[in-house]
Amino acid sequence: MPASLCLLIATFLWGSSFIALKYAINLYDPAVVIFLRMLTTLVVCILLWRYVKRFNYQRGDWKFLVGMSLAEPCLYFLFEGYALEYTSAGQAGVIVSCLPLIIAVLAYFLLNERLSKSIIIGFTLCISGSVALTLVSPDTSSAPNPLLGNTLEFIAMICAAFYTVSVKHLSHRYSPMSLIALQGISGSLFFGPFLFFVHLPEEMSLAGIGSILYLGIFVTLGGYGLYNYAISKVSVLTAAAFSNLIPVFTLFLAALLLNESLTLLQWLAIGVVFSGVMVSQRHKSKAQEQETADEDAIVVSNY
Repeated sequence: MPASLCLLIATFLWGSSFIALKYAINLYDPAVVIFLRMLTTLVVCILLWRYVKRFNYQRGDWKFLVGMSLAEPCLYFLFEGYALEYTSAGQAGVIVSCLPLIIAVLAYFLLNERLSKSIIIGFTLCISGSVALTLVSPDTSSAPNPLLGNTLEFIAMICAAFYTVSVKHLSHRYSPMSLIALQGISGSLFFGPFLFFVHLPEEMSLAGIGSILYLGIFVTLGGYGLYNYAISKVSVLTAAAFSNLIPVFTLFLAALLLNESLTLLQWLAIGVVFSGVMVSQRHKSKAQEQETADEDAIVVSNY
């Protein structure tokens, strides 16, 4: 399957995850939802063990493996799960627009990717738009405290960015399924103790179980599997660019399924976010520039 198609499907699944997660945490405590989500992923990975065991461990990989697992699912799902208690699914999806820019910054420090002026300007616009979105967002039943909720979602994006950079480093030695299985193990162990401190549901509704199974199988296993595969084929910034589609899918699905609406000021703030994302797309990595230079050299030599 082409990497671009994998990224397209993955971003759609991630966009839909905000809807399913918002629905599930309206029924159960976020810790319960996330634990059952990760447990579902782990069980499916055990059933697919022959694909999970394909990896080639090298000395020093444990630092990236532990960091990846701690960043996502542990801290990422913790911040995102509680973020959706205070903000709407649509607003949370817009905050995700910052993800490609955050990845670009981390890639500069950890993968030696060039940080261009367009990335810096785009990052500034994106953060400004996200802050504006939280300030102009009114308190509603679906977003009782958007300032807190959007802040938690932004921290979750930092965790997601670190996860992406770590996967890029590990993807050539570990299969997508082995990395997902590690997420299932770490997520289950991390969120399991939370069950002793939260209210456990006395009964589970069919719709609630369906949402959790969708999150565990389609979003975590399917979405992350496709993304991990694609990121082994393309640059980390190319993969990050597809994250711009997540808020588009989220806003569309939120309006369609949750009847959420945005005010004019919110739309203006969203416009600032997307303008920052568009500016950032003018960035080219060193690999892309070298590829372009090589192509130009070939054309010249043909003459």
